[in-house]
Amino acid sequence: MGARVVATVIVIVAVSAPAWAADREDLQIFQDVSRQVLRYPHFTIFDSIHARVEDGVVTLGGKVTMPYKRADLAARAARVSGVAEVRNEIAVLPVSSWDDELRFRIARAIYGNSSFWTYGAMANPPIHIVVENGRVTLEGVVNSNVDRMIARSIASSFGAFSVTNNLKTDAEISAELERL
Repeated sequence: MGARVVATVIVIVAVSAPAWAADREDLQIFQDVSRQVLRYPHFTIFDSIHARVEDGVVTLGGKVTMPYKRADLAARAARVSGVAEVRNEIAVLPVSSWDDELRFRIARAIYGNSSFWTYGAMANPPIHIVVENGRVTLEGVVNSNVDRMIARSIASSFGAFSVTNNLKTDAEISAELERL
């Protein structure tokens, strides 16, 4: 079996590395696909994309707010050198004015909190707020466990049906990268 790289746009986690050359090639493809996603002008804090690369086959997953984003991101990934195939498993979130309002209220509260001003000033803010049918999922990377807990606390104060906190700390990311 060839090399396999599994990751989110922000997090890189390697799984199994039997062939070093193929592993490096898949890692390079993953990094290039990640850059394509992060540079996509319509990628926002309300979208979350995950990528997996195995033997040049890119599998995109996650959720986006608009159907055109799903198609555009797959097309951008397909243009990356070394990509043999793109499997587009990105889901499009349902249209809902209540979900939209919840997204914006949580984003304003998180990025308006002084603990998160430095995150909000980044070109690609690292905390992503995915809302589907009143259920909130926080994804991305924060500096500390305290930041993770504050973000969850803020997100939980807006009447969502549930809040899932998938935020990871820098230390967790470093530990995952060391396992590479």
